[in-house]
Amino acid sequence: MTELLNAAGLEAALRDIGARHYHNLHPFHRLLHSGALNQAQVQAWALNRYYYQSRIPQKDAIIVSRLPDAASRKIWRQRLMDHDGDDTDAGGIARWLRLATGVGLEAGYVAAAAGILPATRFAVDAYVHFVRDNTLLEAVASSLTEMFSPVIIAERVAGMLAHYDFVSRDTLSYFNARMHQAPRDADYALDYVKTHARTVAEQQSVLEALRFKCDVLWAQLDALYGAYVAPGHIPHGAFLSDAAA
Repeated sequence: MTELLNAAGLEAALRDIGARHYHNLHPFHRLLHSGALNQAQVQAWALNRYYYQSRIPQKDAIIVSRLPDAASRKIWRQRLMDHDGDDTDAGGIARWLRLATGVGLEAGYVAAAAGILPATRFAVDAYVHFVRDNTLLEAVASSLTEMFSPVIIAERVAGMLAHYDFVSRDTLSYFNARMHQAPRDADYALDYVKTHARTVAEQQSVLEALRFKCDVLWAQLDALYGAYVAPGHIPHGAFLSDAAA
């Protein structure tokens, strides 16, 4: 970048990153949504994705602690309740655990994250560290993959219900809430970024932060594909299953 973008131009550049780099384009997701995976492979996806889901409140708590005003903290704090739950709702982490058990995994095994792939742990932890160690503007921008999530959610729910007899609507209940939570969260983060990225350097950092987050999501699927699809190199200690070989 050499020139400052207006708000519409910055948003267009962010959406272009999603169009080219969001993980809905990954071959593993295409296999998942088309019914081409067996139950063990779906279990591996659910298990490894749980680790990502369980760390989202940690990164959001970091952002809350860095926001300078009460109004912004109050808005971002809603994300913690969405995932951790409250007195009226179990929360997204509990619903993802229901997804994992719904496809045949044991809840304690999933929660312990003992069988996740090393690359999953590295990628997810790198995301938390990014939010902690970079500017607040970059931390907020890294959440903007939520702009693209409704499309992948719709594809996932329709595809998995159509193709896997071991999946039910209750199994996939996590995605019901995310269809309205993700756009709400993305709208706020996008407005924040467009308001606070005031220089060419800041706008460039915002674009790079979103690209980094896309890479985090892509790396997790690369690991799943390499271990459970081809060439099938499952690291020692990682998840193995006898389901639907």
